Amino acid sequence: MSSLLPGCRAAMPPSTWPERTSSTLSEAYYQPSLTAEYDEDSPGGDFDFFSNLVTKWEAAARLPGDSTRQVVVRSGVVLGHGGGAIGHMLLPFRLGLGGPIGSGQQFFPWIHIRDLAGILTHALEASHVHGVLNGVAPSSATNAEFAQTLSAALGRPAFIPLPSTVVQGVFGRERAIMLLEGQKVTPRRTLATGYQYSFPELGAALKEVIA
Repeated sequence: MSSLLPGCRAAMPPSTWPERTSSTLSEAYYQPSLTAEYDEDSPGGDFDFFSNLVTKWEAAARLPGDSTRQVVVRSGVVLGHGGGAIGHMLLPFRLGLGGPIGSGQQFFPWIHIRDLAGILTHALEASHVHGVLNGVAPSSATNAEFAQTLSAALGRPAFIPLPSTVVQGVFGRERAIMLLEGQKVTPRRTLATGYQYSFPELGAALKEVIA
């Protein structure tokens, strides 16, 4: 990242402004809800430990003044090869032991790792992009729909739910909230900036990940 002397931005075209891009978690920033829909302008970041942590991350990454173009990408659950969320899910699903977590009704904001990298690259290269971008896919899914789609991609059943009490016992109350409660997050501003998703649909994303 380069720097500018104070007051010099107006003499330079936007494409030459320095930039800073950072990434946080959309699933932690926005308050869990079965009905609300959140975009980049929705309030959040102040209701529990993880949401406050995201707020502190974003504040720490923010530079003072307006001489630097700054972008924050709030990502959903990242789907990719060789680890991450899918790495923990594949074995039980391959064995036919997978299923929804808790009620399964909670939303599951997700994104393919190629699109997360693409949004970060887009934010760096497109001089008109600034502020918050939701790094989630444009097609939303509940946890139950995610389980069904993953099982279909693997050709396995997915009818064994993981009870909430077990999740809380394994992960602890604070971390279990991340799995048992979700929110419907939309990438309204991300789409408005012109980013084109490689994997906008969950089925295609999961098939590519497990291939």
